[in-house]
Amino acid sequence: MSLRNKVYELMAQLPNDKVTTYGDLAAMAGHPYAARIVGGIAHNGVLDLPWHRLVNAKGGLAVGFPGGQGAQKQLLEQDGIFCDARWRIIDFEERRWKPIS
Repeated sequence: MSLRNKVYELMAQLPNDKVTTYGDLAAMAGHPYAARIVGGIAHNGVLDLPWHRLVNAKGGLAVGFPGGQGAQKQLLEQDGIFCDARWRIIDFEERRWKPIS
C-alpha cells in the first residue's frame, strides 16, 4: 500500500474527539521521518477526511489550512476540540491520537 493510501486509511480511522500530528501520522503509516510528505498529502488529499484534526508537533493549527487557522479552529470547535489564543490545541496530550508503540 502506498504512503498516500495508508495516510488516507489512518485519517479515516481518526476518532472524532482526537487530533494527530503530521509526524505521528507518518510514524503510524510506517514512515516516521515523512512528516513533510504527510503534509503534502494532507494539503492535496481527498476532501472527505478530517484534515482539520491534523496539527503540528506542538498542537498548533496549520498555517496553510484552507481558509486559514480561523477556519480550522471553527471546524475543530464543531468537533468539541478547542484551541487557545496562540492557535494551539487545549489539552493537546489528552486529545492526541498517537501511534501504537
